[in-house]
Amino acid sequence: MSPDDYCQQKTAQSGSSFYYSFLFLPPERRRAITALYAFCREVDDTVDDCTDQGVARIKLAWWRAELSNMYAGSPTHPVTQALAPHLAAYDLKEEHLQAIVDGMEMDLDQTRYLDFANLEKYCWHVAGAVGILSASIFGVTQPQTLKYAEKLGLAFQLTNIIRDVGEDARKGRIYLPVNELQQFDVKAADLLNARHSEKFEALMRFQTERAERYYDAAFALLPREDRRAQRPGLMMAAIYRTLLDEIARDGFHVLTQKISLTPLRKLWLAWKTYVRG
Repeated sequence: MSPDDYCQQKTAQSGSSFYYSFLFLPPERRRAITALYAFCREVDDTVDDCTDQGVARIKLAWWRAELSNMYAGSPTHPVTQALAPHLAAYDLKEEHLQAIVDGMEMDLDQTRYLDFANLEKYCWHVAGAVGILSASIFGVTQPQTLKYAEKLGLAFQLTNIIRDVGEDARKGRIYLPVNELQQFDVKAADLLNARHSEKFEALMRFQTERAERYYDAAFALLPREDRRAQRPGLMMAAIYRTLLDEIARDGFHVLTQKISLTPLRKLWLAWKTYVRG
C-alpha cells in the first residue's frame, strides 16, 4: 500500500463530513488534504485509543519528532511520507502541525475548562490550526483568508463539542465551560449521568448560538477573491450547520445519542454548495 493509499483508506474509514468536500478537489490538492486529515486522525487516535496516558505521551512525542524529521526530509510514517511532497507547494508550517499535537496532549492534561477563553485556546490547537493548514491547501491569495479559516475551524470544533457532549462525558471529559454550567445551573454529574433537562436545553441553545456566531464571523472574513478556492471549507460548513439545526430540532438529546446526517445528505449538501460557487 502506498502512503497516499494509506491516507485515503484512513480518511474514508473515518466517515467524517470532511471527506465529502475533498471529493471535489483537483487530484494534487485532494492528496494533500487527505494526508493532512490522516495525520489529524492518527494523532487523535493516539489519545482516544490509548488507555495508558504514559504510553499516549510517548506516542505524541514520537509524532513531534516525526514532524521534525519530515521537515528535515526524512519522514518514516506513511502519513508524513504522503504529506511531505506538499509542504513547500502549499506553504504548510511545522508550527501549525506541532500545534495540533499540542492540542491532543491537552486532552491528556485537562478534562474540564473553567471558562470559554480556556476552551477557545484548546479549540485553536485542535481545529483553528487545522483550518489554517487546510485553507493553505485549498488556495490562498489574501492574508485574511487564513483568519477566515482559523475562525471556521473554531466553529467546527464548537459544533463537535455540542454533538459529542454525551460521548465525551462517558470518557470523563466535559468541554462545556465550568462557569457556563454554573450559569445555567447544570451540574457536571448531570452530564456524566446523562440527565436531560430544560436547564440543559437552555445551556445547549447558548452553546449553539455561539457556534453560529463563529460561522457568521468566519464568512464575513472570507475575501471574495478566494471564495471559489475555499469552497471545500464552505461545503463542510453547510454540512456542519445543517447538523447543528438537526441537533436543535431534536431538542438537544445529545447526552444519550449521537446525531448525524446520512452520507447521501452530506454529499448532497456538499454538491449544492459546490455548484453555488
